[in-house]
Amino acid sequence: MNSSIALKVENVNKIYDQKNKKTKTLENISFEVKTGEIFGLLGPNGAGKSTFINILAGTVNKTNGIVNVWGFNLDKNPRQVRASLGIVPQEINVDPFFSPKKLLDIQAGLYGVKNSERITDEILKLTNLSDKADAYARNLSGGMKRRLLVAKALVHQPPILILDEPTAGVDVDLRRKLLDSVRELNRQGVTIIYTTHYLKEASDLCDRIAIINKGKLVALNSTKELLRNNSDLEEVFLELVSNVND
Repeated sequence: MNSSIALKVENVNKIYDQKNKKTKTLENISFEVKTGEIFGLLGPNGAGKSTFINILAGTVNKTNGIVNVWGFNLDKNPRQVRASLGIVPQEINVDPFFSPKKLLDIQAGLYGVKNSERITDEILKLTNLSDKADAYARNLSGGMKRRLLVAKALVHQPPILILDEPTAGVDVDLRRKLLDSVRELNRQGVTIIYTTHYLKEASDLCDRIAIINKGKLVALNSTKELLRNNSDLEEVFLELVSNVND
């Protein structure tokens, strides 16, 4: 795969067969994410975004299609694909009885990162958690816990980071800090795939945006082009998803 392409998806389908009823969650999804960009993946609830992320994570099997991550085929090289990705889930799930520093060391151990190769302090600094390094996770605010999830996803230094609704339920100040961390990661060369319901956030942050609705890709373009004839991404978004047939 071309080294300028971090992720390539070709004709990916996911069909659930339950009680003799087939439901298409993803239908012939195809797109590429360029190395070094912040790529927005948008869509209403039930659009298929989470299914797609779970396919990349290896927790859901696609029905067919081809996925290449950092040059590795998902079917042939699943371990290398997982090593190339850092995934920040939407749900906050951290052990309340460990400190951020301990949790990062545990996570690094799970990925087989040697002690001499760990960058725990650097990750804590990057995610603005240095002053909470030794605090119990249960004492962290909701925003800090979200930043801790980002930190955990970085322990094996993946070239691609996927953030699934990372600022949901976060106050304005913490959202700004989290977005600053995302931009800094991108400046350091990490490719970002970003899902969000905050459309203004996507228009400010993302280089390109893909919009999925009812399992179909309904738009894929640079943020600038999507907004060329309309400065409001929300209006563009609503128009695009309303044009998908039931």
